Amino acid sequence: MTERYEPRLDIESLDALDVHVHIEIDDHGHLSLPDALAEAAAKYFKSDGLPTLDAIADLYRELKSAAVVFTVDARTGLGHQPIDSAEIARGATRNADVLIPFGSVDPRTGADAVELARRLVEDSGVRGFKLHPTVQGFDPSDEAYYPLYAEFSRLGVPMLVHTGQTGIGAGTRGGGGFRLGYSNPMLLDGVAGDFPDLDIVFAHPSVPWQDEALSIATHKSNVWIDLSGWSPKYFPENLVRAARSYLQDRVLFGSDYPVLHPTRWRDDFAAHGLDEKVTRKILRDNAIRLLGL
Repeated sequence: MTERYEPRLDIESLDALDVHVHIEIDDHGHLSLPDALAEAAAKYFKSDGLPTLDAIADLYRELKSAAVVFTVDARTGLGHQPIDSAEIARGATRNADVLIPFGSVDPRTGADAVELARRLVEDSGVRGFKLHPTVQGFDPSDEAYYPLYAEFSRLGVPMLVHTGQTGIGAGTRGGGGFRLGYSNPMLLDGVAGDFPDLDIVFAHPSVPWQDEALSIATHKSNVWIDLSGWSPKYFPENLVRAARSYLQDRVLFGSDYPVLHPTRWRDDFAAHGLDEKVTRKILRDNAIRLLGL
């Protein structure tokens, strides 16, 4: 039987916990995106290579940090076999001192997604799930997906959901056919209300819907915001104000590595001059609490 992931983090020595790191290539060279989309994304993000899971672990070990790692399962919308979340969990198990695996399932596969989510938690030990409504091509407010949310809630794991603009498909004709509107955080407001025991993390500054994201997080205490995907020097002022004050207990450090290097993120974030206690919450303590570590 495959060893089930269990974290081995030394919390006391942990300098930061990055809740948003992508595995874009597996140990066999399989990419998370079809070739054409991967090439367009690399051009958009000015990427200079895709690190393996073990290379990511080495980086975060060097930084005295930990990272939540995941892929996006969009097999229906992309017609492309995803990287195996169970394989990511196995990789995290051999790097359990620095990595925490999240799973991903394709909501459009219905009952199969619910069953896969159960197996990934119970058999592989994943600690949460990543969804990307725009890339996966689904409206997260549609009650057809409520059985999946109910399973996440039953399993007691958080759901990290892409919000705002995406670089996937950006710059191509028709944006690759992807619909940005599926990633409006307001579509998750009803979900947060109907599943109060499910922690929902809004991934990224939700450009152009930042006010909506802040409103929902202020109203519903099971909603969190991660700050990944943008250099902090470009953060909207209302987001910075919320992070330093009334949402300081539910804002999370995320880099979006390999899109954005965690060291660059932290250097740019430091320029905002947040109080040391608040900075520690955002860099690690809030994530430790969210993940039950």
